[in-house]
Amino acid sequence: MMTLTSRAIEEVRKFIEAEGIGTEGGLRVRVMPGGCSGFQYGLDVEDAPRDGDEIINNAGLRVFVDPFSGQYLEGIEIDYVSSVMGAGFTFKNPNAAGSCGCGSSFTV
Repeated sequence: MMTLTSRAIEEVRKFIEAEGIGTEGGLRVRVMPGGCSGFQYGLDVEDAPRDGDEIINNAGLRVFVDPFSGQYLEGIEIDYVSSVMGAGFTFKNPNAAGSCGCGSSFTV
């Protein structure tokens, strides 16, 4: 199960509203090959799920996950943090064996 903190959900809802995404839309969470550790995360707001997506309801927010990404996202927590160094989404992935210094890519 993937979870988003209340702060992350709040930020995603701001993006969805700004983009004018309807009720069928939601957040796509994906894993892509790349980054200095092998895999990197991607977040996008989309109008609707794609064929084959798993649709997760997280506190009323629809989250879309494709089958490839799903295998790497089990148990992940997505948060949104803001500090003097900047603001952005963070990923706590219990499946990751390691990550790069900036935290945007990981290895399994």
